[in-house]
Amino acid sequence: MGYVPRLKEKYKNEIVSKLKEEFKYSTVMKVPKLEKISINQGAGQAISDKKFLENSLHEMSIITGQKAVPTKARKSVSNFKLREGMNIGLRVTLRGAKMYEFLDRLTSVSLPRVRDFRGINPKSFDGRGNYTLGIKEQIVFPEINIDKVSKMHGMDITFVTSAETDKEAKALLTELGLPFKK
Repeated sequence: MGYVPRLKEKYKNEIVSKLKEEFKYSTVMKVPKLEKISINQGAGQAISDKKFLENSLHEMSIITGQKAVPTKARKSVSNFKLREGMNIGLRVTLRGAKMYEFLDRLTSVSLPRVRDFRGINPKSFDGRGNYTLGIKEQIVFPEINIDKVSKMHGMDITFVTSAETDKEAKALLTELGLPFKK
Protein backbone atom coordinates (compact mmCIF):
# COMPACT_ATOMS: atom_id res chain seq x y z
CA MET A 1 0.00 0.00 0.00
CA GLY A 2 1.17 3.55 -0.76
CA TYR A 3 1.60 6.65 1.32
CA VAL A 4 -1.28 7.69 3.62
CA PRO A 5 -1.31 11.29 4.98
CA ARG A 6 -0.98 11.70 8.76
CA LEU A 7 -4.37 13.46 9.16
CA LYS A 8 -6.21 10.82 7.12
CA GLU A 9 -4.76 8.13 9.36
CA LYS A 10 -5.77 10.14 12.45
CA TYR A 11 -9.30 10.58 11.05
CA LYS A 12 -9.76 6.84 10.50
CA ASN A 13 -8.22 5.68 13.77
CA GLU A 14 -9.27 8.34 16.31
CA ILE A 15 -11.70 10.98 15.05
CA VAL A 16 -14.39 8.65 13.63
CA SER A 17 -14.83 6.78 16.91
CA LYS A 18 -14.74 10.00 18.97
CA LEU A 19 -17.40 11.74 16.83
CA LYS A 20 -19.56 8.59 16.68
CA GLU A 21 -19.52 8.50 20.48
CA GLU A 22 -20.13 12.25 20.91
CA PHE A 23 -23.06 12.61 18.49
CA LYS A 24 -24.51 9.09 19.00
CA TYR A 25 -24.40 8.05 15.33
CA SER A 26 -25.90 4.62 14.63
CA THR A 27 -23.15 3.72 12.13
CA VAL A 28 -19.68 5.01 11.26
CA MET A 29 -20.97 5.91 7.79
CA LYS A 30 -22.98 8.77 9.33
CA VAL A 31 -19.87 10.36 10.84
CA PRO A 32 -19.09 13.59 8.92
CA LYS A 33 -15.95 13.75 6.83
CA LEU A 34 -13.98 16.42 5.02
CA GLU A 35 -14.97 16.12 1.35
CA LYS A 36 -12.88 18.85 -0.28
CA ILE A 37 -10.99 22.08 0.28
CA SER A 38 -11.71 24.83 -2.22
CA ILE A 39 -9.25 27.74 -2.45
CA ASN A 40 -10.34 30.90 -4.30
CA GLN A 41 -8.49 34.10 -5.00
CA GLY A 42 -9.80 37.25 -6.62
CA ALA A 43 -7.34 38.78 -9.05
CA GLY A 44 -9.07 42.02 -9.98
CA GLN A 45 -5.70 43.67 -10.71
CA ALA A 46 -5.35 41.24 -13.64
CA ILE A 47 -7.52 43.59 -15.73
CA SER A 48 -4.75 46.17 -15.85
CA ASP A 49 -1.71 43.99 -15.04
CA LYS A 50 -1.50 40.75 -17.05
CA LYS A 51 1.65 39.58 -15.22
CA PHE A 52 -0.24 39.64 -11.89
CA LEU A 53 -2.48 36.73 -12.93
CA GLU A 54 0.50 34.65 -14.08
CA ASN A 55 2.31 35.26 -10.78
CA SER A 56 -0.83 34.46 -8.78
CA LEU A 57 -1.42 31.22 -10.71
CA HIS A 58 2.18 30.18 -10.11
CA GLU A 59 2.05 31.01 -6.37
CA MET A 60 -1.29 29.21 -5.88
CA SER A 61 0.06 26.13 -7.68
CA ILE A 62 3.13 26.10 -5.42
CA ILE A 63 1.03 26.51 -2.25
CA THR A 64 -1.47 23.77 -3.07
CA GLY A 65 0.66 21.35 -5.06
CA GLN A 66 -1.98 21.33 -7.79
CA LYS A 67 -2.40 23.49 -10.88
CA ALA A 68 -4.63 26.52 -10.34
CA VAL A 69 -7.41 27.33 -12.85
CA PRO A 70 -8.29 30.91 -13.82
CA THR A 71 -11.90 32.02 -13.38
CA LYS A 72 -13.58 34.22 -15.96
CA ALA A 73 -16.01 37.13 -15.62
CA ARG A 74 -19.62 36.20 -16.36
CA LYS A 75 -20.81 39.72 -17.16
CA SER A 76 -19.32 42.90 -18.56
CA VAL A 77 -19.19 45.82 -16.11
CA SER A 78 -18.16 49.11 -17.71
CA ASN A 79 -17.42 50.87 -14.40
CA PHE A 80 -14.72 48.29 -13.63
CA LYS A 81 -13.44 48.13 -17.25
CA LEU A 82 -14.44 44.48 -17.19
CA ARG A 83 -15.41 42.46 -20.24
CA GLU A 84 -17.24 39.14 -20.24
CA GLY A 85 -14.74 36.28 -20.42
CA MET A 86 -11.77 38.16 -18.89
CA ASN A 87 -9.73 36.31 -16.26
CA ILE A 88 -10.51 37.88 -12.87
CA GLY A 89 -9.57 35.19 -10.36
CA LEU A 90 -8.29 31.70 -9.79
CA ARG A 91 -9.29 28.60 -7.91
CA VAL A 92 -8.10 25.16 -6.84
CA THR A 93 -10.15 22.26 -5.47
CA LEU A 94 -8.22 19.74 -3.38
CA ARG A 95 -9.46 16.24 -2.61
CA GLY A 96 -7.94 13.06 -1.21
CA ALA A 97 -4.29 12.94 -0.12
CA LYS A 98 -3.47 16.47 -1.37
CA MET A 99 -6.38 17.84 0.67
CA TYR A 100 -5.13 16.24 3.89
CA GLU A 101 -1.53 17.33 3.19
CA PHE A 102 -2.64 20.94 2.58
CA LEU A 103 -4.74 20.95 5.78
CA ASP A 104 -1.81 19.58 7.76
CA ARG A 105 0.56 22.29 6.43
CA LEU A 106 -2.08 24.99 6.96
CA THR A 107 -2.72 24.13 10.62
CA SER A 108 0.81 23.26 11.71
CA VAL A 109 2.94 25.75 9.74
CA SER A 110 0.99 28.52 7.98
CA LEU A 111 -1.63 29.68 10.51
CA PRO A 112 0.92 30.10 13.33
CA ARG A 113 2.87 32.43 11.00
CA VAL A 114 -0.08 34.85 10.74
CA ARG A 115 0.66 38.10 12.54
CA ASP A 116 -1.17 38.47 15.92
CA PHE A 117 -2.84 35.07 15.48
CA ARG A 118 -5.28 34.18 18.27
CA GLY A 119 -7.27 31.48 16.51
CA ILE A 120 -9.79 31.43 13.68
CA ASN A 121 -13.32 32.81 13.91
CA PRO A 122 -15.83 30.08 14.89
CA LYS A 123 -18.72 32.05 13.34
CA SER A 124 -17.78 31.55 9.67
CA PHE A 125 -19.93 28.47 9.13
CA ASP A 126 -22.61 28.63 6.43
CA GLY A 127 -25.39 26.70 8.20
CA ARG A 128 -24.84 23.53 6.16
CA GLY A 129 -21.61 22.34 7.76
CA ASN A 130 -19.11 24.20 5.56
CA TYR A 131 -16.48 26.60 6.88
CA THR A 132 -14.74 29.48 5.10
CA LEU A 133 -11.48 31.01 6.24
CA GLY A 134 -9.91 34.15 4.79
CA ILE A 135 -6.16 34.69 4.67
CA LYS A 136 -4.94 38.24 4.00
CA GLU A 137 -1.38 37.54 2.84
CA GLN A 138 -0.03 34.66 0.78
CA ILE A 139 3.39 34.93 2.46
CA VAL A 140 2.20 32.95 5.51
CA PHE A 141 2.83 29.82 3.43
CA PRO A 142 6.48 28.73 3.69
CA GLU A 143 6.52 27.67 0.02
CA ILE A 144 6.36 31.32 -1.07
CA ASN A 145 9.68 33.18 -1.35
CA ILE A 146 9.05 36.64 0.13
CA ASP A 147 11.71 38.25 -2.08
CA LYS A 148 9.91 37.23 -5.29
CA VAL A 149 6.47 38.51 -4.24
CA SER A 150 5.45 41.66 -6.12
CA LYS A 151 2.04 42.30 -4.49
CA MET A 152 0.36 40.98 -1.36
CA HIS A 153 -3.01 39.33 -1.88
CA GLY A 154 -5.24 37.05 0.10
CA MET A 155 -7.38 34.02 -0.53
CA ASP A 156 -10.51 32.29 0.73
CA ILE A 157 -10.24 28.69 1.87
CA THR A 158 -13.51 26.75 2.11
CA PHE A 159 -13.69 23.42 3.94
CA VAL A 160 -16.61 21.39 2.57
CA THR A 161 -17.78 18.66 4.95
CA SER A 162 -20.54 16.07 4.85
CA ALA A 163 -21.83 17.30 8.23
CA GLU A 164 -25.48 18.29 8.43
CA THR A 165 -25.08 20.93 11.16
CA ASP A 166 -22.47 23.53 12.01
CA LYS A 167 -21.93 21.95 15.43
CA GLU A 168 -20.94 18.62 13.86
CA ALA A 169 -18.68 20.37 11.32
CA LYS A 170 -16.96 22.40 14.04
CA ALA A 171 -16.32 19.25 16.07
CA LEU A 172 -14.83 17.55 12.99
CA LEU A 173 -12.62 20.51 12.03
CA THR A 174 -11.47 20.97 15.63
CA GLU A 175 -10.43 17.33 15.77
CA LEU A 176 -8.59 17.75 12.45
CA GLY A 177 -6.56 20.54 14.05
CA LEU A 178 -8.15 23.87 13.10
CA PRO A 179 -7.48 26.28 15.99
CA PHE A 180 -10.81 27.97 16.71
CA LYS A 181 -10.98 30.92 19.12
CA LYS A 182 -12.39 30.04 22.53
